[in-house]
Amino acid sequence: MLQVCTGLIISAAAAGCSSTGTVSRPVSPSLVANEEALALPPPGGPAVIGVVERQRANGVEQTVSLATKTRVSGQNFLRIEFFGPVVSRGPTAAFKMVNEGAIMREAASAIPGVRLSRRNTFLQNTYGPFAYAAGRSAHGDTCIYAWQQIRAKTTSSGIGRNFGMIQVRWRLCDAHASELQLLSAVYHYTITGTFDGTVWDPFGEPGGADPRLGATGNPIYPTAWVPAGAPRMGYAGGVDLTPTASVVPPRDEFAIFMPELESREQLKAVAERLLAQLREPLTVNGKTVLTGASIGGVVTSLGTADRTSLLSTVDEAMYEAKARGRNCFVEKEIGG
Repeated sequence: MLQVCTGLIISAAAAGCSSTGTVSRPVSPSLVANEEALALPPPGGPAVIGVVERQRANGVEQTVSLATKTRVSGQNFLRIEFFGPVVSRGPTAAFKMVNEGAIMREAASAIPGVRLSRRNTFLQNTYGPFAYAAGRSAHGDTCIYAWQQIRAKTTSSGIGRNFGMIQVRWRLCDAHASELQLLSAVYHYTITGTFDGTVWDPFGEPGGADPRLGATGNPIYPTAWVPAGAPRMGYAGGVDLTPTASVVPPRDEFAIFMPELESREQLKAVAERLLAQLREPLTVNGKTVLTGASIGGVVTSLGTADRTSLLSTVDEAMYEAKARGRNCFVEKEIGG
């Protein structure tokens, strides 16, 4: 009996020695250096304020805080999540496809107090299609919330789908920038991180060169100097190829409140006069400048809508006018 008991004691002692007793912390969000950001805004800003990283069992998420100049509550950010391989012992990130209802709830939480309208125009940046919603605050600040999912269709070997996926979210509000200026950040940002191993690659196979390159009958011209449709370059029998007209892209938007109007017909007449005036070419420094406008109007009875509702509705009307081909007027009504 003594020998049996001794054997048991030795065995238990050996098991205890196999544990290192290392003290570890639970996986939690941590600050990392700005240089370690997995995605960066375009050169020139918005500036990076800080980067918070969350390790997942199957990926990593970073929130890149950006410079914010707005009266809207909250912080501008670029959020990126790499989803796929085993990274750490943290919680597992749920696999989420893009769901518009969930996205709009995200947007409302990120930009409180601003009525956002989903823009329906198909857009695409370097990494593929993306979408966004936009709106104005009660103070007139412009806000956008953009989202993008980057995921390849198949592996190069044809075995199945690439397993890696990247989710991107942008929250931008600014007291002075226009919607197009904010949107330019979504077009020109850079993803600096990547997955180890081709099976996780979310970008798919690189596209081939344009088949027209090097082919006979497909000249390529510089386009910076002349408007669309004009000769691109070269000798034209003594004809001056310097453009005589320039198309100036839209720079900003503004709203006009006209409580003195008494009917919808008066509103339409004012909009048509504005469109007619803006269609007239202007001469600036000896060159002709062509302008145009898209006008949205909203009609409401006194006291039936607040300033925020009016701005949001007239913003929707204006973008509907743009979608119809610009240089037109679209009218909406509140409380009709």
